[in-house]
Amino acid sequence: MLDGEFNGCGLPSNCMAAFSPGVFFWGVCGYNFMTYTYEYPHPAVTTDIVILTVLDGALKVLLIKRGAEPFKGQWALPGGFVKIDESVDTCAVRELREEAGITDVYLEQLYTFGKIDRDPRERVISVAYYALIPGNNVELKAGTDADEADWFAVDDLPKLSFDHAEILDMARKRLAAKMDYSTIGLKLMPEEFTLSYLQDVYEKATDKPRDKRNFRKWIFSLNVIEATGKKYSSGPHRPAMLYRVINPEEVRNIR
Repeated sequence: MLDGEFNGCGLPSNCMAAFSPGVFFWGVCGYNFMTYTYEYPHPAVTTDIVILTVLDGALKVLLIKRGAEPFKGQWALPGGFVKIDESVDTCAVRELREEAGITDVYLEQLYTFGKIDRDPRERVISVAYYALIPGNNVELKAGTDADEADWFAVDDLPKLSFDHAEILDMARKRLAAKMDYSTIGLKLMPEEFTLSYLQDVYEKATDKPRDKRNFRKWIFSLNVIEATGKKYSSGPHRPAMLYRVINPEEVRNIR
């Protein structure tokens, strides 16, 4: 421990600091800072998050309007830089909360994107995540460096910043494949739903039609939904039974 030898850097004379050449410098006098010196330059790390839902009969993605350069005023996926004292998982959760007001979602890592010129500011590697949520009861709230947050149909998107179009395309493909071998699709379900709505969501999310009889046989064989005892009536049709997900927190492989 060295005392009073770093006053040229603006530290108070009573500052105690730990110092190891070439590794780090850490103040322990009430200041919270850290500087590093390495032989080789290090890239920055960010997270980008793809949040998908089905609203108004269409698969939609959450986008934020950037409030700062680069790409100020353009739409992008929520995300941001990883802090020195947090994990990439923690960063993804924090950025989603700060930029869109969304919390308590099941995030999965999608892929790591690291093209040299993907960010005009500096060398940036991004760890992408994706999640599915029921969008009917979600209140979006833009914050920090996001001016707006809104849902966009994946087939009718504005121009996206950075390489976010590539990230979204991979998320859609991953979703379509995973919905056939896991229960992740149930993350799109509200508290109660009809079998017709469930099938419609699966069709929209995977972009392929499903045979009604085979789809119902398949979903019942998984033992993941149960009847609520209530029915939903719309128009002149016979009321439809309402169902719920038995364990909405669970995502498991089914083959």
